[in-house]
Amino acid sequence: AHHARQQQARLAEHGLSQVLVEALVDNFGAQWLRLASIGGVPVDERFDENLRQAMLRETRLLLSSVIREDRPLGDLLDADYTFVDAQLARHYGLPDVKGSYMRRIGLKPGDRRRGLLGQGSILTLTSLPDRTSPVVRGKWVVENLIGAHVPTPPPGVETNLDPPAGQHGKMTLRQRLEAHRSQPDCAACHRIMDPIGFALENFDRTGGWRTLDDGLPVDAEGALPDGTPLHGARELRAWLDGHPDVFATNVATKLFIYALGRGVDHRDMPMVREVVRRAAKRDFRFSELIQGIAQSRAFQFRQVPAVPTATAAR
Repeated sequence: AHHARQQQARLAEHGLSQVLVEALVDNFGAQWLRLASIGGVPVDERFDENLRQAMLRETRLLLSSVIREDRPLGDLLDADYTFVDAQLARHYGLPDVKGSYMRRIGLKPGDRRRGLLGQGSILTLTSLPDRTSPVVRGKWVVENLIGAHVPTPPPGVETNLDPPAGQHGKMTLRQRLEAHRSQPDCAACHRIMDPIGFALENFDRTGGWRTLDDGLPVDAEGALPDGTPLHGARELRAWLDGHPDVFATNVATKLFIYALGRGVDHRDMPMVREVVRRAAKRDFRFSELIQGIAQSRAFQFRQVPAVPTATAAR
């Protein structure tokens, strides 16, 4: 109880009321992570509505805990805990969890379920209905965790990943994508997205763990745009966790957009960088980002849309 009171005092100190925390989770968090996308995933014998809702609750509870407990932002990438019920635990291969209620469980160092990249919600919403998508997963990581922009494909570019004409026998998704990347119109963007998405290929389309793809061993060797090799999801998580300023700048930028109700441009970036610089002194805690944005000139002098008067409305 004393610890809970301390947490509430810290939140109040930074102006984070219970209502604001809930708004950050339900509105900002859902928009940033694109959680609504999981609603379009069709159910089947392995993925039913209960599992979908458990996945969403896991992600919301992680975000809520980081904000409420004033934890470092990096816990979103590599927390030593998560939230599961019995069905989600079975899906993840986690033992000794019973009941339909969500509970917090500890995770050992290096556990594949640590952070957002180990969560079923993220892995499912970045897949296609019938298979994984290294392209979508890589794009999601680049745009939502690293904070870079990936352009949309040029009009008329073929996105079919069926085996090339004359190619017989089984092909992994990676082999089909590599054939697709050989097309000049596709190579530039796929060179950025695909190698990151490949690092997550041990997760199937609903986030279950796998070692085979179409009967062939999964190849989860990937790379970052700068050429840094990635040997699976663990190394991708470690790279992100080891570059907290990159992740924090991305989150701060998205928080600015949410708080200001508009996009940000080069004129806003000095303020974003200043907020991140100050937050770094306290392990990039969420409350520091919120306080920095609330004290920024852009937020204090933001334009609030006028409410029409009764006369104007008539």
